[in-house]
Amino acid sequence: MNIHPTAVVDQSANIAPDAVIGPYTFIGPGVSIAAGCRIDHHVNVEKNTAIGEGSHVWPFASLGSDPQDLKFGGEESFLEVGRQVQVREFVTVNRGTLHGGGTTRVGDNCLLMAYSHVAHDCQLGDHVIMANAATLGGHVTIEDHVGLGGLVAVHQFTRIGRYCFVGGLSGVSVDLPPYCLCEGNRAKTHGLNIVGLKRAGFGNETLEALKQAYKIVFRTRTPLATALQQVEGEVPDLPEVRHFVEFIRKSERGVAR
Repeated sequence: MNIHPTAVVDQSANIAPDAVIGPYTFIGPGVSIAAGCRIDHHVNVEKNTAIGEGSHVWPFASLGSDPQDLKFGGEESFLEVGRQVQVREFVTVNRGTLHGGGTTRVGDNCLLMAYSHVAHDCQLGDHVIMANAATLGGHVTIEDHVGLGGLVAVHQFTRIGRYCFVGGLSGVSVDLPPYCLCEGNRAKTHGLNIVGLKRAGFGNETLEALKQAYKIVFRTRTPLATALQQVEGEVPDLPEVRHFVEFIRKSERGVAR
């Protein structure tokens, strides 16, 4: 393994033979760094953190530090970072808390741009992109293929559905539905994320069904529960439509309309 002589590595850390650890980096107890990882100089991987294969952490990032939560009492908690994750400069990702499940997770193939922050107990899916200085409060759930613009702030316990794109400078205080384009302070839905869905390879049948479902839920004055039942009765029964309906139905904070 290639560990720079100025790096400080705890004896309990498990580091793959081909991992690279840069100058003045700190690797704490209970840390696991998988094959093909590159941890650049001046990085802090504090404690109980697993970093998946092929991930790259840029200078001055901090992973696995204590939660910024006044209820945290020093209990054992963890951070899991997936495969092929890019963590850019000055990113901060905290471990979980006991009352939040104990583990913060970042999925595979995510890009966390400079100065972005992932708080305790957040659950990020795969292929999530957080632009510069995007910030997640605690217990936030981000599904797969979500994009957050620069300086987006997400309230704790909020959910953002898959293939949702959130415009920069948005303040997110309620759940954002999947497949949608959302923006504003506070963030509202502004239609489907058509460009993103086409780039992802969704076919015309799926796009038309989602358009129909979106129109029923967000472009009529029908009460939400009734609108969801209407979607189930009138819109083709595709997996994406079912996910759209179930995500909204399960919302506890309410959904931006």
